[in-house]
Amino acid sequence: MNTKNLPTAGSQTPSPALIVALQSLLRPLIRLLLVNGITYPFLSNLLKSLYVEVAREEFLLNGKPQTDSRISLLSGVHRKDVKRLGEESHQEEVTPPTISLGARLVAVWTSNTLYLDENGKSLPLPRQASEGGAKSFESLVSSVSKDIRSRVILDEWLRIGIAHLDEEGRVCLNTDAFIPENGYDEKAYFFGQNLQDHIAAGAHNLLGQKPPFFDRSVYYNKLTPESVAEIAEMTKKLGMQALVAVNKRAKVLQENDAGKQGANQRMNFCVYYFDTEEKEPLDEK
Repeated sequence: MNTKNLPTAGSQTPSPALIVALQSLLRPLIRLLLVNGITYPFLSNLLKSLYVEVAREEFLLNGKPQTDSRISLLSGVHRKDVKRLGEESHQEEVTPPTISLGARLVAVWTSNTLYLDENGKSLPLPRQASEGGAKSFESLVSSVSKDIRSRVILDEWLRIGIAHLDEEGRVCLNTDAFIPENGYDEKAYFFGQNLQDHIAAGAHNLLGQKPPFFDRSVYYNKLTPESVAEIAEMTKKLGMQALVAVNKRAKVLQENDAGKQGANQRMNFCVYYFDTEEKEPLDEK
């Protein structure tokens, strides 16, 4: 990050528009924190450590090592706290064990023609290779990893709602993307990953960095519940079509890029939909 013209703590008044935006995006987050018993003092300490961490790692000056004094100046965190936090060990990001392998399995299942019908939909798979051969859940798991039994994956997927068994006992995807219905740790992981990247894209654009990331939305109000239900169904269908198409192409490109120099990039393409009842302004009765 270019820090040549970076303002220091307290050197300018924050943009009122940015403050309003922060209030809007933090409100649902704070609601979630309160429901989960995460208090303001806990969040305050977490924010303090993150301010120090980001200032230390991302706001280097001409590639020189950061000093505690400069981190304190940038972040507004007292120098004593900067020193203390720098000496403390940071909690490493923990990925739920079902995420990495599970996402790879779903990617293969929704992109490999072996596991798709004539319409490009994921086929129900017999559980054992003895029943379905290459077109079986056991063979699918084996094609991605030989270190874990397919039964272990299936039990976990049934628990968190990724898959279900049909009347013939075949394994069926509940969705065409890795979206757990019941596993809290798994849902929390994607919550953090997806919102992090969306905010990062928006911050990139707000800072005027080039090229801008694609970040668009469609917004309407004054709609009836019936109209909202129709739009919700439409977005679900079109959103899944976009996700499946990008997944298929990304899978091919990832395989083609394997072993190439510079193959160290990651991407995240997300689709979301939200609706709610509008609250009347306080001055309207």
